[in-house]
Amino acid sequence: MTLSKAELELEERKEKAIDIALDYGICDGGHHKQWVIDQMIKALCTEEEYKEIVDNYPEWDHGIAP
Repeated sequence: MTLSKAELELEERKEKAIDIALDYGICDGGHHKQWVIDQMIKALCTEEEYKEIVDNYPEWDHGIAP
């Protein structure tokens, strides 16, 4: 079975989000955990979707990179 371009892109996005969680999710501190969540959402969304999230949630916290 051959995956479509969209399916391949989604798989790549999922893998990137999982890698971020596994690489950085163990860092202590809420501000670091918020950065992990922000980066996972960024990995899973298109640029337009991410911008919409940030625009619609002005209280969104990008966190601090570990």
